[in-house]
This record gives sequence, structure tokens and C-alpha cells, in this order.
Amino acid sequence: MNFIADQQTLDDLNLLGKFRQHSIFSIFNKVHTPGGEKLLEEMFRNPFTDYEAINRRSAVFQYFQDNQMAFPFNRKTLALAENYLNSGGAGSYLGSLTVLAQMKAARSLLRDERYNGLKEGLAAAIEILCSARELAFRLEGPFAAPIRIIFANPRLNWLGVEDVLTSLPLMARCDLLLRHVMRREMSALLDFIYETDVFIAVSGVARERGFTYATAMPARVRLLKASAIRHPGLAGAIANPIWLDRQTNMLFLTGANMAGKSTFMKSFGIAMYLAHMGFPVAAGYMEFSVMDGLFSSINVADNLNQGYSHFYAEVKRVKKVAEEVGAGRNLLVLFDELFKGTNVKDAYDATLACTRAFLAYDNCFYIISTHITEVGEALSNPNEKIRFAYMPTVMDGAQPVYTYRLKNGITDDRHGMVLIRKEGIIEMLEQE
Repeated sequence: MNFIADQQTLDDLNLLGKFRQHSIFSIFNKVHTPGGEKLLEEMFRNPFTDYEAINRRSAVFQYFQDNQMAFPFNRKTLALAENYLNSGGAGSYLGSLTVLAQMKAARSLLRDERYNGLKEGLAAAIEILCSARELAFRLEGPFAAPIRIIFANPRLNWLGVEDVLTSLPLMARCDLLLRHVMRREMSALLDFIYETDVFIAVSGVARERGFTYATAMPARVRLLKASAIRHPGLAGAIANPIWLDRQTNMLFLTGANMAGKSTFMKSFGIAMYLAHMGFPVAAGYMEFSVMDGLFSSINVADNLNQGYSHFYAEVKRVKKVAEEVGAGRNLLVLFDELFKGTNVKDAYDATLACTRAFLAYDNCFYIISTHITEVGEALSNPNEKIRFAYMPTVMDGAQPVYTYRLKNGITDDRHGMVLIRKEGIIEMLEQE
């Protein structure tokens, strides 16, 4: 089963996109090869729902991070080797020898460069094979075990010993072996290089930024526990803890606008998505039971083409999430400022009703934020399934100061008029 995260969620959390500004993908995209970049994107698009697979990948990242490995392949040489190994070769020794002889003759008579190109590609492939063999036997654990088996094949005993580029017969035998007889093994070898590229790049980012690796547990455990979660793309981001479990499966978050509610929700959503990939997360410590997916409603926009107002777009989004929750899936749901596109009375009624309805599905975890503090007060009488927390605002004279640190409870901070007065809007209009 694939981990579920729709386009709205991917956009809310800014997860994907090589060229998208400040995307989470771009943080980790420090790879050296096009193949590594393609593999990295595949990993981002396909998080795991198997806790053992998650922990296995995390362990490999941790191994590379502990050993602080540098990418051991020359980019230009690797590109030549890739082109050579991925091009079609003759299916027999005689065919390979004939093609090489014809190319060599054409070089002499017609200044045809195909022979030199093939020879250069073969030389690059041999160099890359030697480097990959050294790496495979240097790495510990099961990650490189299939590649060590490839190099244990007696057919490759000549590597690094015999100069096959000295004669056409030797070149023909080597060409047949690499591009036909062992074509599948060479494809696996290139995949190994791309994987190594990703593991070195991602583990390097984790080391530089102080990221850690989450521990995944079976879904039946029903636990999300983390310390010092922060946004991975923000320098100096404030870190906060979180704990949700079977008994308390909802965090109800209040606070004034600009207090940090949205950033906290994004930080946690990103951490959960990366954790299901087996990637490092921006947290001090994290353990979690695997989920079926993640849905968010943070930056829902209107749809002018379909005639949707902002409020109706919010309603449609909540309906979509309700359908997924109602289908019995174990989901993490992030709702930021529900129904802000309508009047305060409707927003209060709708937020309260939907929150109570979602609580009946305790196989899911929820973070719901609002600045309508009366909703929290209505839910807190009493409700052990909800943990109430808020982002405080401290007034320094007439200036609001935001700590961005979670506190337990409900706040009635409202500073909209403070900001309006600070910008001098009323005075400007009155003067005009």
C-alpha cells in the first residue's frame, strides 16, 4: 500500500519541485548524478507504509552519515560509462569484433570518431567498475551485498589487472561481456551508484543541519512522539515538542494571527512525511507509528474556473478529508484555521461541529488550529481526547512579540486592531 498525500498536501508543505523555491526536495537535492536526482524524486513521491522498510532505509542513511563518505566517482567519467553501458552492443563475440574492426577502419579512412568514442566509453566503464568494486567491499552491511556478488563473478577477474584496450580481440570480449552478457548486472551496478549518490547527499545534509532519524513502529501502536520539531527550511527556527497517542489523538491549537500556528503545523507535517520516507527529520528525537497517509488544509484557494468561493473550496476540502477518514484509513490530518472564508458565527459552528465529528475516528491523528478561541472552550468540557495548546503573543508596549513556543491551554490573544493601528491605517484614511 502506498502512502497517501494528495497534491493539495504536497503544495501546502512545499515538498516537491526541483525548481520550486524553498521546496523540501531542494534542501536534500545535493546529488552528483542525474540518476541520483531521479531516484531522489522517486523516494519523495513514494514514502513507505512498512515500518521495517522505513527503519532499514534510515539505518543506511545513518551508516553513511557516521562514516562521512564523499562521492567516489568522477562525474565526467561516470557520464561516459553510463552512455556506453546503456547503448546497445553486439550479441556475439564475432559481431562485436566485426563492429570494432569496421569502426577502426573508418577512423583511419574517413576520420570517423565512433571507434575512439567507444574505446573512451569502455575505458570509462572499466574505471567506474574498479571504483564501484572498491566501494562495495568497503561498505559494511547488506546494502552493498548484491554488488559484492556481482564482482565475485570470475568473469570480472580481469578488472584492474588486464589492459583490455591493447587489442581488438580483448576489447571485443570485454565489450560483449559488459554490454550483452552482463547487461543486467551492469544496470544493477549503475542503480547502486545512484543509490550511493542519494545516501551520501542526504546524510550530508542531515549532518550539516543537525537532523535526526525517526524510529518507525507498527500502526497498531498509535503513537507520535517528538522533541524539538522545527521547520527544516528555516534558519534558526524555533523547535517545539509534540505527543499524540491512542488516548489523546488531537492537538487543538489556538493563537493570534502571525503567532506561528501554520509554521508549526507545516513543520510537523513535513517531519511526518520525511519520516515515512526513512529520511532525516528536523527534530531532536522522533518515534511514530506508521500512517496510511497525510492530508492538510492550510493554503486552500478559491477556484474561479469552477465558480468556487474560498469558503466553498474549504468545504470541499474538508469533505475530501472526511471521505478518506471515513474509509477507515489511519491518517494524519492538519487543518489550519478552518472555514476562515466565512463569517465568524458560521466559522464557529462549522469548526466545532467538524472537530467533534472527526474525534469519533480515533484511528487518526489531528492538529486543528483556529483563532476562534470559543471553539476550544466549547470542546474542553471535558475532553480527554484533545490536548489544547497555543502560540502566545507577548505585548512589548504597543508592539506584539511572538515567541513561537507551544504552551498548554487556550489563549484569547487578539491583536488584529493592534496591527492595524501600528500601520496607521485609520489615521491615514481620516487624514485623507
